[in-house]
Amino acid sequence: MIIIGIAGGTGSGKTTVVRKIIEQLPQNEVAVISQDSYYRDNSHLPMEERKEINFDHPDSIEFSLLTKHLAELKTGQSIEEPTYSYLTCTRQKTTRTISPKSVLIVEGILVLSNASLRKMLDIKAYVDCDSDVRLSRVIQRDIIERGRNVQEVLTRYEETVRPSHLQFIEPTKRFADIIIPQGGNNTVAINIFTNFIKQNL
Repeated sequence: MIIIGIAGGTGSGKTTVVRKIIEQLPQNEVAVISQDSYYRDNSHLPMEERKEINFDHPDSIEFSLLTKHLAELKTGQSIEEPTYSYLTCTRQKTTRTISPKSVLIVEGILVLSNASLRKMLDIKAYVDCDSDVRLSRVIQRDIIERGRNVQEVLTRYEETVRPSHLQFIEPTKRFADIIIPQGGNNTVAINIFTNFIKQNL
C-alpha cells in the first residue's frame, strides 16, 4: 500500500487534484480519506460556541484516530471513517467503511502539519494557489454548502482562515515532496506525481 498525503490551503484545489490522480490510476485500486472527517466532535458545546471553532487549527483534528485508522488499513483491516457535519459542527452517527487498497490518499488542509501522520506518508504533495482565488472559492462553497452569508464568510476569513493559513498551513510546504501550483489546472505536475505513484505500485 502506498499512502499519499495531499495538503494545501482552503479552496486551493485539493479535491480536483485528487480526482485527476484517481482518473489516471487503476479502477478500484484507490481509497480516499478526508482529514475533514476527523474534526473533533463538538456536540457537548452550545451552538454559539461551535460557530466560533477555528477549523483551520491543528487542535481541531483528532489526529490520533486518523493515524490509528491508517495503521489498521496498512495491516489489511477495514475502517469506519467518521462523518462530520459543518452545519451542526458535530460528528455524525453514520460512518463510511473504507477497505484497504493499493493506493490510499489522505487529503486535507492540515495533513502535513502533524509529525506522526507525516511519518506514515510515502509521498507528500502541497497544492498551492493564489489567495484571491482561494477566497472566491471559499465564499462560493461556504454559502452553498455551509449555510453562511457573504459577510460571515469574509469575517471568518479575516479573523481565522487567513491567519491560520499563514501560521499552520503554508509553512507545511517545506514537508512536501512536490508542490503543485494552480491546483487542478496544473496537468503537468499532476501527471508527474501520478507517474511517480504508478512506478511505486
